[in-house]
Amino acid sequence: MEYIEVVRPGLFTTVQDLGREAYQHYGIAQSGAMDRLALRLGNLLVGNDEGEAGLEATLVGPTLRFGDARVVAVTGGDLGPTLNGEPVAMWRSFKVEPGDVLAFTGWRSGCRAYIAVSGGIAVPPVMGSRSTYVRAGYGGFHGRPLRAGDQVPLGTMPPVAERAAGRRLPPDTVPDYARFRPVRFIWGPQDDLFTPEALDTLTTGRYVVSNHSDRMGYRLEGPALTHRTGADIISDYIVMGSIQVPGDGQPIILMADCPMTGGYAKIGVVIGVDLPYVAQRKPGDVLVFRPVSVEAAIAKWRAQENWLSRLRLQHAFL
Repeated sequence: MEYIEVVRPGLFTTVQDLGREAYQHYGIAQSGAMDRLALRLGNLLVGNDEGEAGLEATLVGPTLRFGDARVVAVTGGDLGPTLNGEPVAMWRSFKVEPGDVLAFTGWRSGCRAYIAVSGGIAVPPVMGSRSTYVRAGYGGFHGRPLRAGDQVPLGTMPPVAERAAGRRLPPDTVPDYARFRPVRFIWGPQDDLFTPEALDTLTTGRYVVSNHSDRMGYRLEGPALTHRTGADIISDYIVMGSIQVPGDGQPIILMADCPMTGGYAKIGVVIGVDLPYVAQRKPGDVLVFRPVSVEAAIAKWRAQENWLSRLRLQHAFL
């Protein structure tokens, strides 16, 4: 039986991969994992290609029963994973047998956990991706979060998976979501539409993630950012990480399910390597911002991708 049975769905558990990038020019949201790095690492730990679909669990993890033997890894936010009632380590792959139950005891750090399974989640692709886009009701498992009783299909285990059990990341490379640090961003593309005071405020103020935050965007509450003449612009392209500021001056960080165009001025864009940290913030968490150059952002991204390349070659696992 090549499936996972959902005993309890958790708070908001969906199927996600790296998103449907090929359709953005048609106005289709990319979707995909909020913390793409955690999903990529989970897949590498179980012997998958890093873009395979896994499960994204938010704040409260699901209870899952496996129908056949697999290799599994839990990455991202720590929601207290257990296997048959015994704790299992994060960021380390382990083997499951038919009938084994993966469950979660409760939140410890972060916001979103990723469950990677050898062979990946084998729901039908929609526009080249298995990611769930709940707002439109397509992709993933029938376009919705998982429910109790669902039987989520699994793909064929890759040959390397048999040797993947026991892989783990070196401790000094495991993302630390509990550590408070600034969110780095680059200015623009419309930072010239804000007052000098607003530019200073963004880099000195403290912002709280609002309860009205979701996979589309993180609404922040804090010092208002003032526009020179108004918030509206001719709608243009937006990406995950864009910091959009509507008329009330409260910034919104656009996230994985954001649309492809937007009509509010954007004061900056969170750099790619810091998006996983943002994705692991929950309502009530505080964010502070620090500007960096485009060159610095590119250098950070190259360093991350070089490290992932070494993992793909299986040279850096313990």
